[in-house]
Amino acid sequence: MRRPAALAACAVALVVAMALAVAFGSGSAGLTDLLSPGTRGYQIVVGYRLPRVLLGAVAGAGLAAAGAALQSVLRNPLADPHILGVSGGAALGATIAIAAGAGGGSILASASVPVASFAGGAAATALIASMGRAGRTGGSAILLAGVVLNAIAYACILFVEALAEPGKLQSLVWWLMGYLDAPTWPQLALTSACAAAGMAILVADAARINVLALGDEPAASLGIDVRSLERRALFACAVVVGAVVSVTGPVGFVGLVVPQAMRRILGPDLRALLPASILAGAATLVTCDLAVRLLVPVVHTEVPVGAVTALLGGPMFLVLLVRSKAR
Repeated sequence: MRRPAALAACAVALVVAMALAVAFGSGSAGLTDLLSPGTRGYQIVVGYRLPRVLLGAVAGAGLAAAGAALQSVLRNPLADPHILGVSGGAALGATIAIAAGAGGGSILASASVPVASFAGGAAATALIASMGRAGRTGGSAILLAGVVLNAIAYACILFVEALAEPGKLQSLVWWLMGYLDAPTWPQLALTSACAAAGMAILVADAARINVLALGDEPAASLGIDVRSLERRALFACAVVVGAVVSVTGPVGFVGLVVPQAMRRILGPDLRALLPASILAGAATLVTCDLAVRLLVPVVHTEVPVGAVTALLGGPMFLVLLVRSKAR
């Protein structure tokens, strides 16, 4: 009964968070404006808040799912797309594409940025995974490699920014902070489709990924093709992270905080942990974005949601790191 109750609670939290995020914001429009087509309030709710809330839900769900899967595949409870450099690699790919003039309103024109983002995220994921396998490195070494990879990726991003046109530089800087804005419907459709495909692969392989916790040899003796499963899971994570980062920029620590919280409630079984992380991750990022929008009249600017998630996730990462070393 514990798992169904937890999943139901996460689903309710997501519905409530999305309803509040659509109803409230820096403006005076509300849910009742949905009944008044053609009005300014209707345009705010449907044209701006709704796609932004949907993007937040997709991004939060995807990052949390990728974090939960990476923690299981790499057998490291501190694994996170942002910490391991996957988001940094995806951001570098997207930055190069944006600086080169990619993107646009149609699905075909918008696809170039997610493709470049996926390529960067996939390269970073493959590098981290190969280092972990080749050297049999421990959790701390993999995390250190991720930090170094992040530093290299952001150094390359700074180089690209220095060469970018002045008109694109400001938007690139803002995007790299981790920013949720109202996407175009083609952007939202493409991002949602890629993230859903990646999460579907992870959910379908959840039971087999569980077996990896036993080790390579025991998993292989049970009929699991370990390397094929790892490649498939890492590919799915790269698809999800690449799609999300191409639109929102690198939003950190959602993939660490949410799976860790759900793991404490439900345990390590991915068959329950993944769906719960998907729902809770969506609710978490939507709630953080709502807080950002409600603070606009107070601080007179919109704080990037990536700053909020970093403030929440950074201290938790330090606590988890200290506990991990103590063990």
